[in-house]
Amino acid sequence: MPKRVDHVERRTEIAEALVRVAGRRGLHAVGMRDVAAEAGVSLRLVQYYFETKEKLLLYGLEHLAGKFGERLATRVRAAGDGPGPRTTVEALLMTALPTDEESRTFHHLYTSYAVLAVTDQTLAAQPFIRNPDAAEGAVTAILRQAQAESLLQPGVDAQLAATGLLAMSAGLGTSILVGQRSPESAAAVLDDQLNRIFRPVDAAD
Repeated sequence: MPKRVDHVERRTEIAEALVRVAGRRGLHAVGMRDVAAEAGVSLRLVQYYFETKEKLLLYGLEHLAGKFGERLATRVRAAGDGPGPRTTVEALLMTALPTDEESRTFHHLYTSYAVLAVTDQTLAAQPFIRNPDAAEGAVTAILRQAQAESLLQPGVDAQLAATGLLAMSAGLGTSILVGQRSPESAAAVLDDQLNRIFRPVDAAD
């Protein structure tokens, strides 16, 4: 009896091959044939599952976002039971920093997707921006809840603070990739900014 093909697993294997080869060569230089060779499958099979390079890239982006969510959940769990709002926001920002091979690949490729979307009309027409918007909404909600519990410094605008934190995290991530600063230096910058947003623990009690 022929072995039943798990299509979700096969699509995931191809997406992971895309991530590996793009991490080595850069997303702009990757073609469907390269991904097929990396995955050890035929070009025809890659085309069967994704039809076009744009669809493959978008699925790869979704795959990266899913892996990011898994790493974030692991970091939040490591913080212990019932982590506070500052710990949760800090976990999200630190997970996004390229501090190891997996997170460096994530930051590199996610930034590459954004750059490609500037000139690729097909990519630009896709809901690429939803993930950043979702992150901004999530951080804003956490900060507003913290504000309701008197955990923020006076006068903080939760939405502006969330936007600034995420923009800062993205910029710091790029600075790590290009060797401008170390992960430890970037973490110190984020910690300083969080100190400007959150009240000291003793003051919040």
